Amino acid sequence: MTEKHMGQGPLAGVRVIELAHIMAGPVCGLMLGDMGADVIKVEKIDGGDDTRRSVPPSIEGESAAYMMMNRGKRGIALDLKSPEGKAVLRRLLADADVLIENYRGGTMEKLGLGYETLRQEFPGLIYCALSGFGRTGPYADRAGFDLVAQGMSGLMSITGEGPGRPPMKCGPPVTDITAGILAAMGVLAAYTHKLKTGEGQAVDTSLFEAGITLTYWQSAIAMATGVAPGPMGSAHPLNAPYEAFETADGWITIGAANQTNWLRLLGVLGVEELANDPRFAANRDRMAHREELVAALAPHFRKESSESWLARLEEGGVPAGPVLDVLAMQRDPQTLAREMVVDVDHPKAGRMQTLGLPVKFSQTPGQVQGPAPTFGQHGRTILAEAGYDDAAIEALVAIGVIRVA
Repeated sequence: MTEKHMGQGPLAGVRVIELAHIMAGPVCGLMLGDMGADVIKVEKIDGGDDTRRSVPPSIEGESAAYMMMNRGKRGIALDLKSPEGKAVLRRLLADADVLIENYRGGTMEKLGLGYETLRQEFPGLIYCALSGFGRTGPYADRAGFDLVAQGMSGLMSITGEGPGRPPMKCGPPVTDITAGILAAMGVLAAYTHKLKTGEGQAVDTSLFEAGITLTYWQSAIAMATGVAPGPMGSAHPLNAPYEAFETADGWITIGAANQTNWLRLLGVLGVEELANDPRFAANRDRMAHREELVAALAPHFRKESSESWLARLEEGGVPAGPVLDVLAMQRDPQTLAREMVVDVDHPKAGRMQTLGLPVKFSQTPGQVQGPAPTFGQHGRTILAEAGYDDAAIEALVAIGVIRVA
């Protein structure tokens, strides 16, 4: 086998085989890739990852959604239903540290590629399985989607404007994204164990569990009181004032979540007398009278612009911020300073932007390794690295086991 493709970052030299599609698995792969791992995305031969068809928008015929989720990976299109395709995968796994898959439960086993089978051949392999509900339990074989997981995990019951309103999901697919991040965390923990012992293992997480982890505060309340919390708009279930307020020309958020910041806020607003109001004396009182608290504060914010208030709140030491749309967020100087929007050169879409790595390292900085692959773009190179010569590669192309760009 030829020398490994090397990325930049703390995981340089780690090889990941990604048999994942749409979002949760690809999030795990992109996190590992941004930290330096060589992530080889294996796509189904009949059209590839379904996100390739998540359009509009597209850029020069390439799905913007696909390019976001798969930047920095190398791609091969492979028929895993054929004996030859399975043999290719095994050749790739012989030099891999991690396998990521998010097929429906039982699919990998039907292909003869389940964990119990692969661990016999590759005892050092870290096998990461993401699914809707996990690989055990009564729902193990159910298909799972973010919307379903948000509903079943309790998230939709605590998201929205308030009681009596229709259930509302969080805007982004938070269980997909969180499951991918949790999976990456699990892979890193398993890799640490492998470095110590040489032993691989299975890593198993789900959209359902990802949603549950996002209910820490509300679950604490429910466990302590026996009452399920409901939606509170932008407000916090444990601290006040901690929510969005309307200004003369928009909205800002106020994080006066402790007594010090509460008193600072009163000073900025010029209503220091509210400190002596027994309804607002301590956080417990403010939570008990939150609607009255908002009624007392809201009229003051409507008198001036967001820019004016944010300047005064910063000077007064009160945590606050504007409510930005996504384009404004992408242009924000802090976003740019933290390299959370970066440029990549795509072979079809050209110069384009993508999101950056949200974890910074002082000694081994990671980075977006490059653009997303076009369909089958790196098939020849990946097979050559696995020891296939030109004739063998052409034979696989001829019988339709792989597709190359």
